[in-house]
Amino acid sequence: MSNSKPIRWLTFIVLIIGGGTVFKLSSLKDVFYVPMQEFMNLSNTQIGLALSVYGIVQTIGNFASIYISDRFSKKILIPFSLVCVGLVGIYISTFPSFYGILIAWGLLSLFGEVVYWPVLLKAIRLLGDSTQQGRLFGFLEAGRGVIDTIVAFSALGIFVLLGSNANGLKAGILFYSFCVIVAGVLAYFLLEHDKINTTDEQGHTISKNKAVWNGVIKAIKTPEIWVVSLVIFTIYSIYCGLTYFIPFLKDIYGMPVALVGAYGIINQYTLKLIGGPIGGYLADKTFHSPTKYLRFALILAIIVILMLIFMPHKDLNIYLGMSFTLGFAAIVFTMRATFFAPVDEIEIPKEISGAAMSIACILGYSPQLFCFTLYGFIIDHFKGLLGYQIVFSIMGIFIVCGIIITSILLKMIKKKNLQQGALA
Repeated sequence: MSNSKPIRWLTFIVLIIGGGTVFKLSSLKDVFYVPMQEFMNLSNTQIGLALSVYGIVQTIGNFASIYISDRFSKKILIPFSLVCVGLVGIYISTFPSFYGILIAWGLLSLFGEVVYWPVLLKAIRLLGDSTQQGRLFGFLEAGRGVIDTIVAFSALGIFVLLGSNANGLKAGILFYSFCVIVAGVLAYFLLEHDKINTTDEQGHTISKNKAVWNGVIKAIKTPEIWVVSLVIFTIYSIYCGLTYFIPFLKDIYGMPVALVGAYGIINQYTLKLIGGPIGGYLADKTFHSPTKYLRFALILAIIVILMLIFMPHKDLNIYLGMSFTLGFAAIVFTMRATFFAPVDEIEIPKEISGAAMSIACILGYSPQLFCFTLYGFIIDHFKGLLGYQIVFSIMGIFIVCGIIITSILLKMIKKKNLQQGALA
């Protein structure tokens, strides 16, 4: 983006603000879990059911987003979805009934995950050329981390300032809602309309619906998109395992409560802020290929995870255990920040970017449907170090699969480049 117009930087910043605020309401439990129970009269089961509804709507809805994300302009979809998320937040601030909560979380998923997220990824891709994709997605992830932290702590401050009571919780929710609505308004004035190509390959004029459906079919029939989606699938499966580093350090290393909070902040926020730019820079400037970087990072990850599996943890210092787990997490965060960048490297036409991103989201994020349950069950069923070693081993299997799939993708990219060179 170094050669882009200033308006593109402003657009990028606004997209980051939207990306950092859009999921704060759906992730209300991250900051206000106990207040939600106390003031909204929600049990653990009810909060879990709301999140289940969210996941179901996301999984089913992403199939619709394959069509929606390219049929309607990002200038309409992004502001619309952000404002709608904010309006749902205002409704949540009224402390509705449990069934109202289920509907609200379903709507948050519809507007946030189905309408907004694939279009955001599409918009980010269109901001730069093939030499900038790693940095664009890397800085998106880092920027979201900054906004996420500022907004979350601001809402928490409002809650405390107003007495940590029901009114404080309502004010915190309204603050989240206000932030995301403002992001939506700003996005409307800075984003440009998408242009839909209404001419088919034979030069005939066709309707916009026909053009988009042709793009959907083209995206579905493009094998490289599915291979990229599998790369994301393996990396996200590994990412899900990072959640269990905290109980691992607590159970095996006896990590004191005072360190749990500090470790959690570093693991979820600091590494995101650092990993995104580093991963993006390495992908663009050092490896000149996001896919090559992802394969390299996966090779590093398998070395570290093997060490975590076989290390004599019970004889080691807590700080050594923290260093190894954070080192592994840092590698994963650099990959998570850049795993959508190969969509440009496989030279997907710009006009089907939305469909490509939607397919990648459907398959790529699907591990959240089973990985957390699988890892949690193993740790509960196999007590002590053995359970964690099994989880780390499964993560290692996903890493090996990722190395194989990225190698296949690189061969596909090389073959495609050779074919285009021959035609030229």
